[in-house]
Amino acid sequence: MSKTSPPKVADDLLVSLDYVLIVEGEVLESTSDSKPIQFIQGEGQIIPGLEDALYGMSLGEAKTISVPAAEAYGEIDPASIHKANKDEFALDIPLNVGTFLDLSEGGDTLSAQIIAKDENTITLDFNHPLAGQDLVFEVTVVGLHPATEGELRK
Repeated sequence: MSKTSPPKVADDLLVSLDYVLIVEGEVLESTSDSKPIQFIQGEGQIIPGLEDALYGMSLGEAKTISVPAAEAYGEIDPASIHKANKDEFALDIPLNVGTFLDLSEGGDTLSAQIIAKDENTITLDFNHPLAGQDLVFEVTVVGLHPATEGELRK
């Protein structure tokens, strides 16, 4: 009888992961009160720096992973910051600094945050809210199995 080693995170495995996301010492997200996230390793379903760091982890293994901004949501792109006239927006939309808006353009929906305003214009930031941020994840692999055909097609 041959003894098989426990599975390790590799491409095409369905990974269930408990995690805590920490940015600048503050917990932003956690699965502690919810179900673990599930994704297929190697499919780009999570940020690249986290996915890369998970390779080789075993079921039940826990570790802290630091992901620099460039391997997470990227650096802040100044080309993704735009000014718009206030009169381009419906009167019932609150145009306050910090407000997030979902805007439609050419059939696509883009999210933006209002980062500045004056009498006539608002400044919209289309960067991801965590762009430019280094992220720290405390992770535990809580499930690991080969992805089924159905899971691979999702």
